[in-house]
Amino acid sequence: MTANKKRMTGLVVSDKMDKTIVVEVTNRTLHPIYKKYVVSTKKLKAHDENNDAHIGDTVRVVESRHISKDKCWRLEEIVARAR
Repeated sequence: MTANKKRMTGLVVSDKMDKTIVVEVTNRTLHPIYKKYVVSTKKLKAHDENNDAHIGDTVRVVESRHISKDKCWRLEEIVARAR
C-alpha cells in the first residue's frame, strides 16, 4: 500500500447498501477575512467488504480505485463503535 493515498475520518450515516457505507466527513476551516470557523461536510461512499461498520460508528477510509460509479474509498478501520 502506498503512503500517498488520502485518508479521512468520519461518521457512518448509512449502511443500508450491501458492502457499502456512507461516511460523513466534517471539516472546520477558519475564514480568512471574518475569522470565523466555517464547517463543511462531505458524504463519501466507501467499500465495506465484510459489512462490519454500522450507523454511528467512527471510521477511517482510504482512497482507492473506483469500485463503482460513486464509490472510490475503502474502509480502513473502525476507530470507535456506536454506543
